[in-house]
Amino acid sequence: MAKMVSVSSYHTPGVNGRKALGKPSPLTNSFSLIEYDHGRRFLIMDCPTNSTISLYLKEFARLNVTDVVRVCEPTYLKERLETHNVRVHDLPFKDGDVPPSAVLKQWLELVNDCFNNRKDSANEPVPTTIAVHCVAGLGRAPVLVAVALIERGMDPLDAIEHVRNKRRGAFNNRQITYLADHYKRSSTFKGSNKMMIGTAIRSSPLNSSSNIVASQHQPPANASTHKSIFKKMFFGSH
Repeated sequence: MAKMVSVSSYHTPGVNGRKALGKPSPLTNSFSLIEYDHGRRFLIMDCPTNSTISLYLKEFARLNVTDVVRVCEPTYLKERLETHNVRVHDLPFKDGDVPPSAVLKQWLELVNDCFNNRKDSANEPVPTTIAVHCVAGLGRAPVLVAVALIERGMDPLDAIEHVRNKRRGAFNNRQITYLADHYKRSSTFKGSNKMMIGTAIRSSPLNSSSNIVASQHQPPANASTHKSIFKKMFFGSH
């Protein structure tokens, strides 16, 4: 199961009660670091700008961020990152929505490349980190991280809960319903049938979030209790 790591020194005051980012900083939102599977890490964050990118670059260096995924419109020059050996990937999709199949395919290929194909990553003193952001880091970026956790075998409801524990306010009802009810795990994990990365696709349009706990995944033994708690925690929060 994924281990959620709180980065208490990152938080900026005035944002959902989060603590300050060490020394005073103009950053308007916090970073949320998620670590799982022996050092595989994601950094969910808000959107940098050309005037703040230098602050982000300092943290990227400390956390060994090798790739940044932006799912919103560009607000900074990617060359600023590339000169520091940080790759920038543009995977935009609509605010408040769920990722289309093309975005999912590119995202899962990137995760696989960073964490499975780079032979030198296992020997690095600081684990490889993929940073991902939308505008506020509360919707599109958390969805992609939750998808990666599900692909590694985490139950969808657990993935939602874990991300939300460290990124308060993450996900809207549509995104929760998509992850819990409609997302189809596509990769191999613990003996599951092997499928090609990128075959996970969006289901038909979600017209209602009322079926949030009607999971299409094989339910665990305690599914009823788990889903009841999940519904109480999340349903109707947006």
